[in-house]
Amino acid sequence: MTATTLPEKQDIASRNQRLARSALVVMIAFGVAKIISLVQTVILSQVFGTGAEMDSYVTANVIPETIFTLIAGGVLAQAFIPLFSSLLSKNDESGAWKLASHVINSAFLLTLVASLLAFVLAPWFIGTLVAPGMEAETVDQAAGMMRVLLIGTLIFSVSGILMGILNSYNHFLTPAIAPAMYDIGILIGAMFLVRPFGIMGLAYGTVLGAALHLIVQLPALFRYPVKWRFALGWADPTLRRLVLLMLPRIADLGLFQITTYVLTTNIASRLGEGAISAQSWAWRIMQIPQTLIGTAIGTVIFPTLAALSEAQDAEGKRNAMSGALRYILTLTIPSAVLLILCGTDAVSLLERGAFTAESTALVYSALRFYALGVIVHSILEVAARSFFADKDTLTPFFIAFGGSVVNIITSLIFTGVLTAENPDPINVGGLALGNTLGVTFEIILLLFLLRRRWGGINTTELGRTTGKALAGSLVMGLIVVIVQAVWGALGLHEQGTLMTIIGLGVQVALGGIAFVITAWFLRMDELQQIIAGLRSRLPAKVAA
Repeated sequence: MTATTLPEKQDIASRNQRLARSALVVMIAFGVAKIISLVQTVILSQVFGTGAEMDSYVTANVIPETIFTLIAGGVLAQAFIPLFSSLLSKNDESGAWKLASHVINSAFLLTLVASLLAFVLAPWFIGTLVAPGMEAETVDQAAGMMRVLLIGTLIFSVSGILMGILNSYNHFLTPAIAPAMYDIGILIGAMFLVRPFGIMGLAYGTVLGAALHLIVQLPALFRYPVKWRFALGWADPTLRRLVLLMLPRIADLGLFQITTYVLTTNIASRLGEGAISAQSWAWRIMQIPQTLIGTAIGTVIFPTLAALSEAQDAEGKRNAMSGALRYILTLTIPSAVLLILCGTDAVSLLERGAFTAESTALVYSALRFYALGVIVHSILEVAARSFFADKDTLTPFFIAFGGSVVNIITSLIFTGVLTAENPDPINVGGLALGNTLGVTFEIILLLFLLRRRWGGINTTELGRTTGKALAGSLVMGLIVVIVQAVWGALGLHEQGTLMTIIGLGVQVALGGIAFVITAWFLRMDELQQIIAGLRSRLPAKVAA
């Protein structure tokens, strides 16, 4: 390979700074959603804890989420954006919206058919497929909620595609705000509808959130030349090409849904009451940093990767992808360390009402292993999208299949459901460990193949960033452990919620400062660019 010239290095640095600014916009929007989600978590944990009602709500979500994901969620987003962006880059606005119309109409029709089938077979899905270890009364409750949640799935079948359209126009802010609106709907359900309707009020709030998720995107959408038409277009060759791209991705995400949600819930239901909701709480907590970092950066970099792929700019793809991964490593490695060291204190803040010390122990048993998953899940957001940008959805499917096998086998081993007659619910941590190992397997193979396909992925720079992030996290972890020891020596651990919050804040603040100082001393470019982005004025709309 030829050496990179100074102007090329400056161009790469400029592109990475734009990536940092765009990602910060999305992160802030996602951060608002996660704050709202945290308020939900506190309210719901106090009312339902890790009991049977929360188990039923988590279980009721599995099939509706699977329908959405397979038809109009990640499948269409990854296959639709490259084709839609390609038509826009050729100034074929009419063709782009013709494709969008066919996709929206077809996705809604298919979701409607699948939802009607799921509505009729709800008790069978819950009691036989998703949670066979659940009590009959809880199965009936979950089936009733599932039927309500399917309304939200119909709404998302349109709303999810609108997010892809806006991202194709390099408009990231409104699609990033949409999840916050969804969480506001759930929060309304938790605050105002749970009291009169019980756990069913949470299902009503979820449907309200789906409606808000759609409505908030419409004003931004109409800033562009919308040319929607009422036609399915099943004879359209571009739509057929999209379907061909989708088929491997459907299988890929189908495996993910079955492994991460259906089989995980199935296994958790055999561990006893509370295991399903404990796994769900831990997953939700892990997704806070994973969404803020991995999903945000993956969302921003994907249209750029698609455009570079369309231009056959292999060097540009390498630099863009590796730059995104270096930001992810810079932020997720310390996040994972903080989750492991501070996780018990963080989860203990939920201890009120129905959420007990036993609930904290259950949640943390899964969270400590999901913490490592923050890193690999975030890397997967960019590594998989790199293949999708090349319009290759088949390779990630085969690799995901291998990851699913690793996930299932290790989950069965570590939870003990195959060997113990009555496995302890605390074994729910085995599900988190299995998930993390499965995704680790995926990213190793994906990055290996990308390195061969693209003639490299800037491995030296990635290794250097990883080493610096690990060094900074080691110093940060040491500071956190010292703070915890001092806090305990002063007898402040058991002094109530306020002192727990203060102690957690001190640990995170001092640990974070230690990480920044160490990374700055090591001349970590990514951190300096992130700080420069924070200092700059963040516009409402940023191009990737």
